[in-house]
Amino acid sequence: MAKTAADPIMLELVDESGTTIGTAEKLSAHQAPGQLHRAFSVFLFNDQGRLLLQRRALEKYHSPGVWSNTCCGHPYPGEPPFAAAARRVGEELGVAPTLMREAGTVRYNHPDPASGLVEQEYNHLFAGLVRAPLRPDPAEIAETAFVTPEELAKRHAEGPFSAWFMTVLNAARPGIRAVTGTAAGW
Repeated sequence: MAKTAADPIMLELVDESGTTIGTAEKLSAHQAPGQLHRAFSVFLFNDQGRLLLQRRALEKYHSPGVWSNTCCGHPYPGEPPFAAAARRVGEELGVAPTLMREAGTVRYNHPDPASGLVEQEYNHLFAGLVRAPLRPDPAEIAETAFVTPEELAKRHAEGPFSAWFMTVLNAARPGIRAVTGTAAGW
């Protein structure tokens, strides 16, 4: 059965080991103190080893207008994280990732002071390549940029970035190196 705009978006609640224990509506799972739920984060690179960042659309209710990783989101209950990540890359960026692979998991609790919402997530990490022209959905993405590690450091120092960005990037680095090669500096 297809979801409609009126249907609440449901997330998988998980325990500390990532085992599903129930579901919750998306907004309620993010309200303080937050409920631990399944999420994913994607890091895509071009053939020159530059990371694709996105600046979240200003209309988003959570972390609007900040820079973040290529794509992130939540699987539907029962949806495999890899399938959800590939689906959302297509929906947000209008492309299919190439050679996307698992890059680990990380558990974190990041409050967002600006919105009062909480990222209490068990996050599945993925890294891959993007080789097709981007067609970002303006309802999701305000801007994109491919960056080197040095350019990322400069942008990050100037901010603003999502509360979870450095946590997921640092946790994904071993998987990123496997995709980009150690020469890329990630």
